[in-house]
Amino acid sequence: MSKVWQIAVREFVATVFTKAFIIGLLVLPVMIGVMAVIGPRLFSASDFAVQGELAVIDSTGLVAPELRAGLAEGTSAGDLADLIRRTRAESTGDDIVAQALAMRPKLTLVERSAGADLGDAKGWLLTGTPETPHLALAVIHGNTVEPTSGDSDDSGYGSYDLYVPANQDTRAEIAVHQSLREAIVAARMKSRGLDRALVNELGTVPRVQSTTVSDEGERRTVGGFNFALPIIFLVLLMMGVMGSGQGLLTTVIEEKSSRVIEVLLSAVSPMQLMAGKLLGHMAITMLAMSVYILLGLLTLTSFSLFGLLDPMLILYLFIFFAIGFFTLGSLMMAAGAAVNDMREAQSLMTPLMLIMILPWFLMIPVSRDPNSTLAIVASFVPPINTFGMLLRLASTQPPALWQVWLSIAIGVVGVVCATWVAAKIFKIGLLMFGKPPNFKTLVRWVRAA
Repeated sequence: MSKVWQIAVREFVATVFTKAFIIGLLVLPVMIGVMAVIGPRLFSASDFAVQGELAVIDSTGLVAPELRAGLAEGTSAGDLADLIRRTRAESTGDDIVAQALAMRPKLTLVERSAGADLGDAKGWLLTGTPETPHLALAVIHGNTVEPTSGDSDDSGYGSYDLYVPANQDTRAEIAVHQSLREAIVAARMKSRGLDRALVNELGTVPRVQSTTVSDEGERRTVGGFNFALPIIFLVLLMMGVMGSGQGLLTTVIEEKSSRVIEVLLSAVSPMQLMAGKLLGHMAITMLAMSVYILLGLLTLTSFSLFGLLDPMLILYLFIFFAIGFFTLGSLMMAAGAAVNDMREAQSLMTPLMLIMILPWFLMIPVSRDPNSTLAIVASFVPPINTFGMLLRLASTQPPALWQVWLSIAIGVVGVVCATWVAAKIFKIGLLMFGKPPNFKTLVRWVRAA
C-alpha cells in the first residue's frame, strides 16, 4: 500500500508544483474577473446612436404623419414613460431616463410623394454622406392602415417594404423597423378612434420581484439563481471528470511511448501503478475544484447570497466526482495502456466521450423537471447516474435521501465493475506494442487476464 501512496504523491507533486498547473488554475477566475470589468464596456451600446435620414413613400397618407410625430417626440413625462416602457426598464430613475433618451433614434423624415419613382428613390440611398447618412427607404403598402377585404392574408392588413444601403450597422435597421412599427400601430389606432395613450396605459403592468417563503423566513427572490445552480454544479462535475480523465490518458500514453512505464513496473505492480495514478490525479482535480468552489462561496458571501446554497451540495459534489472519476478515469487509463499514441486512442475514446456528452443533453430537461421519468432513470443508470442525481439535488425539488444514497450505491457498484475491466486491460496493454487493439481484442484481454 505504501507504494500506491508513493505513486499518488509523485503524480500530485509532479503536476501541482508546476507553473503550467498554477497558471491554468488561475486562468478561469482571472478571465471571469476581466470580463466582469471590461465586458460591460465592450458590449455596451450607450456610445452608439442611430442618426440619419429615413425616406418614406406612403400611399395611405396616414403613416407618415404619425411617423413624423413619433420622431419629434418631446421630453414630457408621458413621452419619457413611453420610452422607458419600450426599453423594458423596470425603474424610473434618472439613469434609466437618460438611457432611454440616449437610445432614441435621431431620424430625419424625408417624405416622397405616393407616385414617386421607386428606382430614383432607391438611388437616393446611395447618395448619403457620413455627416448625413441615408439609412433606409420605406414603401408603405396601401392596405397597411385600412385592411383590404379578400386579401390573402387572414388579417387583411399589409405592411411595408424596406430598402437599406450596403454595409450598414444592423442596429440602425432595427431602429427604423421599430419607428415604422410604432407609426403604423398609431395610425391603425387613430383610424379606429382609439386613444393610444390610454391603450398603452391599460397594457402596461409593472413587473414585480417575487418573495421566496421558506422555513427560515422570507427573502427577496434572486432571479435566475435556481436555474443556474444545477448547471453550475454539473459543469464543475464534468470539468473535473473530463479534465482528470484526459490527463490520465495522456500520462499513460506518454510514459508507455517513452518506455518509462517499464522502469516503473520493475518496482511496482500494474495494479499499484494504476491505483496510485488514480489517487494522485483525483487529489489534483479535487484541489482545483476546491479553489473554484471557494471563489464561488466568496462571491455568494459578497452579495449576501450564501444562505441560498445548501452546504450538503458541496459534499455530494465531491462524492459524485469521486464515483465519476474512478469510473471514467480507470477506463481512460485502460484506453491509454492499450495504444501507443494519441492518434490510436481516438477510436477507443469515442464511446467514453459519448458518455460524457450525454449529460449535456439531459441538463435542461432534468433540471426543469427533476421528478420526471427521464430524470429518475438518469439518476440510477451508471455511469451517468452521478450527473443526473447531482442535477436533481441542485434543483428546486431535490429527491428523497434514500434515492440519493441508492444512486451512490449504484455508482460504487459501477466503479467496481469499471475498475475490474480497466485493470485487466491495463495489466496486459502496458507492455503491448505494435498494432492497436480493437474492441474484440479488448474483450479477449479481459477474459484472459
